[in-house]
Amino acid sequence: MKDKQNNYAFIDGQNLYLAIKELGWKLDYKRLVTYFREKYGVERAYMFMGFVPENQELYSFLQTVGFILIFKPILKNKDNVIKGNCDAELVLQSMIDFPNYDKAMIVTGDGDFYCLVKYLDGKDKLLKVLAPSPQNCSSLLRKIAGKKISFASDLRQKLEYKRKEPHKD
Repeated sequence: MKDKQNNYAFIDGQNLYLAIKELGWKLDYKRLVTYFREKYGVERAYMFMGFVPENQELYSFLQTVGFILIFKPILKNKDNVIKGNCDAELVLQSMIDFPNYDKAMIVTGDGDFYCLVKYLDGKDKLLKVLAPSPQNCSSLLRKIAGKKISFASDLRQKLEYKRKEPHKD
């Protein structure tokens, strides 16, 4: 019998969403959290994102399927572009929870997480880095994660949202 794992996922929500969208497909978040649980023994899946009040329905759905959402207030620049970088929140939460998990999965392609990945790996706490795709992954992150990196783009068959068609009688 396999020992029960107690791993946590820390997800850079904006990075994942935008990169997958750029690849031309939609991520099925319910499948994603199930995949994390079944394949990697993820007990907690934190998703970090900027808070936009109009997205309340999405936030409710993500919580219903099993994500723990951590929000950062957003700002709009002079061109009305939304900015809600959650890098510091992700790093802080991973350190707050450090004694509570066996290993951490970091979901991002952002090189700003180089120091976190390096630290976790040095403490034998890095399970995996899941970047959206090779094109959306910092070379710094690839270098430090080594064989512990994989890409959501390679999992498209498993993780793509497929709209359910009405049942034909």
